[in-house]
Amino acid sequence: VIKLDDELKELATELVRCDALQKVFIGLDFFDASINRIAAWVIGMRNMQKALLYGLLTPNKELKEAQDKADFTKVLQGLEEIKTLPFGDVWAEFCQRNEVPVDGKWYPIVKDYEKDVLFKR
Repeated sequence: VIKLDDELKELATELVRCDALQKVFIGLDFFDASINRIAAWVIGMRNMQKALLYGLLTPNKELKEAQDKADFTKVLQGLEEIKTLPFGDVWAEFCQRNEVPVDGKWYPIVKDYEKDVLFKR
C-alpha cells in the first residue's frame, strides 16, 4: 500500500519540478492481503494525490532561481519553510471541492461496503 512518506513526496515533487506530469504514467500497487482491498486502494490513491499536491505547492520556481544563483542557504530555508505550510488545509479544501470525504471520513463508507457487498457472496 502506498504510504505518504518522504520518498513518495520527493518522487511527486520531482515529477512536478521537471514538468513531467503530462509525460509519465503513474502506476500504483495496492495489494496487501492483510487489509481490506478497497481501503488499500483508497489509501494508496489518496496518498499519491497528496504527494502530487505537496509537489504542486512547493515553490519550485523560487527554489530553482535560488539554486541557479548558488544561494544554497536560500534553498535550504525554502525547503524547511515548506514543511510547516498548511498542507492539510489545502488537502481538505481539495476534497471538499471534489465532494469526497476528508481524511478518515471515507473509512465508514468502505467498511459498510465491505460488510454489505463483499461478504454476501
